[in-house]
Amino acid sequence: MTDNPLSPLTYKDAGVDIDAGDQLVENIKPFAKRTMRPEVLGGIGGFGALVEVSKKYRNPVMVAGTDGVGTKLKLAFHLNKHDTVGQDLVAMSVNDILVQGAEPVFFLDYFACGKLDVAVATDVVKGIAAGCELAGCALIGGETAEMPSMYPAGEYDLAGFAVGLVERDAIITGRSIAPGDAVLGLASSGPHSNGYSLIRRIIERSGVDLNAASHRQLALDLLAPTRIYVKPLLALLAAHPGVVKGLAHITGGGLTENIPRVLPDGVTAAIDRTSWTRPPVFSWLQEHGKIDDSEMARTFNCGIGMVLVVDAANATNVSAFLRSEGETVFAIGAIRARATGEHQAIVA
Repeated sequence: MTDNPLSPLTYKDAGVDIDAGDQLVENIKPFAKRTMRPEVLGGIGGFGALVEVSKKYRNPVMVAGTDGVGTKLKLAFHLNKHDTVGQDLVAMSVNDILVQGAEPVFFLDYFACGKLDVAVATDVVKGIAAGCELAGCALIGGETAEMPSMYPAGEYDLAGFAVGLVERDAIITGRSIAPGDAVLGLASSGPHSNGYSLIRRIIERSGVDLNAASHRQLALDLLAPTRIYVKPLLALLAAHPGVVKGLAHITGGGLTENIPRVLPDGVTAAIDRTSWTRPPVFSWLQEHGKIDDSEMARTFNCGIGMVLVVDAANATNVSAFLRSEGETVFAIGAIRARATGEHQAIVA
């Protein structure tokens, strides 16, 4: 049936439901309210959000990060579970800016779909707000874009960005890292939000049905939200200023590609792959994908979501402090002089 060219059209006739968008805003206001900080001067719903710089900073520098969730969303669609990917979205950005010592102050999200399902979108944003609470940052706004024909039915995409602050003289640069320093690893909650194009290929090859009761634990492990390391690490930086020489968030590129991003020239991080307990999900992925060790280390976090470099003399105290903050900490390697042509992160 074609449109009658003489009949009036509405935006809803074109596939965009303004009332549904308004309902979503009302649904998410209570979740966003729980994330508010004193610096935020307005609530959700304005054209822009006002945030002042906290007076506790003497010489603040802004640090910004942006990311998405990637094809992990495809698993959320398949499993019809949407309440955790919001935490993934927040985690990818706040963990990134954390590595320079920044305290995340606020977060903005972008939710795009072909047809807005208010219940699904509410679950997603509820997860975003939960992630912001874990990171101590305010969810100050975002954008919901309903774009008919842009996305397959039942699918959506997510993006977001975080802005944080750090004192100029407390920025973590990695420049002081030297041979003999200790490398510590904080446990991940699973693959986090990286490598899911390969993960989905492995699932397809294995023939497993993630909706089957027999594979429920595997499904939960694969959809486990990215761990947010902000509060424990900020507590460490406040209690022991200057002790952390470098931080690396293990995201796309795995251990071998992310650790070098914080290392100065002339050094290599020698990582012992037997020094931590690898979650079973990684063994399942390696076995069913027939993936060699080097490919695992350059694709996945393999159970280590954040890496710290500290002076060897401080490693024990730093580990004890982080354990008291609820983190699982492993001594995973050491910094040594780099041989000519050698990669800056060796996992062996």
